[in-house]
Amino acid sequence: MSEFPFLSVLTLLPLVGAAVVGFIPRAKAELAKMVALVWSLIVLGLSVVMWLAFTIDGDRFQFRESYAWIPSWDARFTFAADGIALVMLMLIAVLFPVVILASWNDVDQSRRSAPAYFALLLSFEFTMIGVFAAADVFLFYVFFEVMLIPMYFIIGSFGSGQKQYAAVKFFLYSLVGGLFMLASVIGLWVVGGHTFDFTNLVESTAAIDQNTARWLFLGFFVAFAIKAPFFPFHTWLPDSGGAAPAGAAALLVGVMDKVGTFGILRYCLSLFPEASRWFAPAAMVLAVIGIIYASLLAVGQNDLKRLVSYTSIAHFGFIGIGIFAFTTQAGTGAVLYMVNHGLATGLLFIVVGMFVARRGSALVSDFGGAGKLVPVLAGVFFFAGLASLALPGTAPFVSEFLVLIGTFSTHKAYAVVATLGIILAAAYVLWMIQRTTQGTLNPALTEVPAMSKDLTLREKFVVAPLIALLLVLGFYPKPVTDVINPAVQATLQDVGTTDPAPSVVADGKVGG
Repeated sequence: MSEFPFLSVLTLLPLVGAAVVGFIPRAKAELAKMVALVWSLIVLGLSVVMWLAFTIDGDRFQFRESYAWIPSWDARFTFAADGIALVMLMLIAVLFPVVILASWNDVDQSRRSAPAYFALLLSFEFTMIGVFAAADVFLFYVFFEVMLIPMYFIIGSFGSGQKQYAAVKFFLYSLVGGLFMLASVIGLWVVGGHTFDFTNLVESTAAIDQNTARWLFLGFFVAFAIKAPFFPFHTWLPDSGGAAPAGAAALLVGVMDKVGTFGILRYCLSLFPEASRWFAPAAMVLAVIGIIYASLLAVGQNDLKRLVSYTSIAHFGFIGIGIFAFTTQAGTGAVLYMVNHGLATGLLFIVVGMFVARRGSALVSDFGGAGKLVPVLAGVFFFAGLASLALPGTAPFVSEFLVLIGTFSTHKAYAVVATLGIILAAAYVLWMIQRTTQGTLNPALTEVPAMSKDLTLREKFVVAPLIALLLVLGFYPKPVTDVINPAVQATLQDVGTTDPAPSVVADGKVGG
């Protein structure tokens, strides 16, 4: 079964689905929704089969496929997945059916075309799978740029508020980052032996001049730091997250932003090991600043969607210090954080969207005591918030703990300062919940008929799988960490770092 072309089929399936959905007449919106949902479930099913076919103790890159593309550049349609890519592909496969079901009634048919919206979602899934499955640097760059197009139209055409401003800002920020990457991709081809194959480049880049490698590293890093986003390249995310439909925002922060941290792990660290070690202190400083700065901004937000966007910037700071701590614990925690953040923040954005759809407003001040009207929805909101702040027993706690303990073993000061982010997370999450669903009932809510409707059956099917995964991975993350660990260890071997040996105190006992 491992000979089956999983990655090329998985990449093309959503694109074919997008074409099918896009050609469905606008008047047949329900058919378009059903086709999109079924198509995404087929992708999920095939992804599960691929997960089961992955051999933990096998080669670093599995399911490799390579097809001729541009022979004169040695650019090929090459696909392969290590453990890091595999868990991200599974996250994509899980989130898209959930988001499609959550977005069932998001499109006003009198103004916009529902088939077009769901076709854009499937197109976006095509680009997301492609960017994580690519094992050719030029192919990765193409997917990195193309994925902007469906999200640009989703935000600009189907969003709310300053949607056109947010869409243009999102596109321009990402495009500028892509230009930095393009310069480095061209430079890498010139000095790396006129090839774009990732495996060959890992070997050939060892001979690159130190200064050249550092400049090439910076080109990639800036593009990925904008995409993640890391401080100070973060300002596009609150605008985009606030303007995008809730389901699309869940994909934006749950999946698309992970391209940035994935790119740092795959390309910056493995292709430029010396430059990665050289830049690590600066990267960790930016990550820690991002944790504190974004957390403080989140506390002061009155818009629920912007608030959740700022929490994501803070969470990406934890992922950043995990990556550049260069320990197996921190690296595994960072990758696991990417998965868990996608589940927790995806759930939080979706639930916020349910509140916004009922109230007709995303402003915290327009709620107050909403739990008295929709107690089940409020309970799910409470759980999503607790998962977002990494409560023990939920999946994000495991990843955050691994990041901090792995970072503390080599960079104690960064880990201690980052821990302040946990305190601030409790502040902004609990304050958000208290102002929205607790306390005295806002009389204006009783005048909104939709606010009297608790979770529907469809909405229960939306939140149930995410809640289940957050709980299961909170108590038993081993199936995921077993897949991640070998890939992280191989990446650290590329960087040329090893885990610190346990310290030994005077009486001969092993210390921390």
